[in-house]
Amino acid sequence: MAQLTNLESKLGEVVGLAMAAQDATQKVMKLARDNGDDELVSSLERMHDEAKETEERSTAVASSFDGKKTAILEEAREVKQKAKQMMSTYLDQASDALDGYEFLTMAEAGEVGHWEILATLNERAGKSEVRELADWAIPIQRRHFDEARETSLKLAAEEDPDEES
Repeated sequence: MAQLTNLESKLGEVVGLAMAAQDATQKVMKLARDNGDDELVSSLERMHDEAKETEERSTAVASSFDGKKTAILEEAREVKQKAKQMMSTYLDQASDALDGYEFLTMAEAGEVGHWEILATLNERAGKSEVRELADWAIPIQRRHFDEARETSLKLAAEEDPDEES
């Protein structure tokens, strides 16, 4: 397996997080459907589609690194697996839509951070395809974080604080 630079490794991480985001939005969609909240489902479908597009665009950029695509995508699969384990630990059978959105808030915050780190690493590397990808992805990731956070707070406000859980 080819050795990855810090930039290439971080690219693999954001690809893996985009893969994991697709799984996470599917899981939280199920929780939202169980709550009968079609508005949340619609928002999650859009987030899912954007995560899929992010994975596709990021994979295309990974292809531009000569002889490194396989190693970058292996890094992505490892990150996806770690994220999947975190999700299965956090979201269990008793989880509801609020739990799902709390998890998404954490996950989206992590994605924003990873994308911003990739962009910062690329400031010195100067790869135009990475800069264009990050410029496209960062606003989407920030919006995903804001939406997950706002929805978490909205769902929390609807909860009875004195009800036993």
